[in-house]
Amino acid sequence: MIRTLLARAGLVATAACAATLLTAAPAAAHGADAPDGTDYRTRTTGIAPARPGLEVRVVEAGARLELTNRTGRPIEVIGYSGEPYLRVGPDGVFENSRSPATYLNRTIAGDTRLPAEADPAATPSWRRIADGTTVRWHDQRALWRESTPPDAVRAAPDREHRVRDWTIPLRDGAEPAQIRGTLDWLPPPDAYTWWAVTIVGLLAVGALGLLAAAAPPGARALSALGVLLVAGGAVAVLYPVGRELDAGAHGVGGVLVGLLSGQVWSLLTGLGAIAAGCYALARRPAADFAVALAGACLALFAGVANAAVFARSVAPVPWPAEIARVMVALVLITGAGATAAGVLRLHAASRTSAPART
Repeated sequence: MIRTLLARAGLVATAACAATLLTAAPAAAHGADAPDGTDYRTRTTGIAPARPGLEVRVVEAGARLELTNRTGRPIEVIGYSGEPYLRVGPDGVFENSRSPATYLNRTIAGDTRLPAEADPAATPSWRRIADGTTVRWHDQRALWRESTPPDAVRAAPDREHRVRDWTIPLRDGAEPAQIRGTLDWLPPPDAYTWWAVTIVGLLAVGALGLLAAAAPPGARALSALGVLLVAGGAVAVLYPVGRELDAGAHGVGGVLVGLLSGQVWSLLTGLGAIAAGCYALARRPAADFAVALAGACLALFAGVANAAVFARSVAPVPWPAEIARVMVALVLITGAGATAAGVLRLHAASRTSAPART
């Protein structure tokens, strides 16, 4: 019985890993290059001169800007050579196929090869790319794209530094305007401390599996694992919701679309952990197996996948980075700890049920 369950667990884990690998490439190809964390904080200070109905904000941990135009007039974003790049207004969102920025801003790295038609001096050729009055884009003027930090950061890496004040020109009919903002470097946290706390925590949770399952302490340990899985699963669901909100998703529908297209594995493993936790609290048959499998998926797809925040000062969520790190640590502790505890309980059960040799 135990060997059969373990074999099934291996098949499920293999299928999940294969599905992740198969779905990763298309997601990245569609521009899902939001960072898991960064040490550069991009902020907007507003639009000058101010225009009622025209709003801008930073999304995806600073990787993109979002401009919403409710003025009833078309507003143009100007590219790197002074050419029209984007146009957003009551008739939708358009990009100029002859603007080099249209291609350079396809990725956060800005390394897209320019086609022959990219000519900032040419007459704009507008191509409709979306409905609505909101546009999001990468902009090199608001990012730090070098592989090494600025000189001031290298000289004093333990201090916060203003990298630059930036502006992005706009055009409202014949009138110019600007998006203004700042780019700062923030000292990263000590990742070793976060990993040490996480390891100690998961070992403590895993030790629950050493209690005899048939004894009252073992039954209470299973209930404790159930509570932890429910809590860890809830956090694993909340974290990708935060990522979608930080990426600019609007409303329940927008969040759901983002979750199902880019955060589906974290969402599913969080829901699976909640279900396994309830299963353990009910002390149903094979609860140990459910705890071990759900914990492994939780740690892998919702914990390790977001562990970059341990070493980054800016997290891709709309709450403080310290809270994001606590959430990821809780998911890892719960997931890896529940896996260890479940495996220990399964091993003890297999030894108890094994027939005595004569």
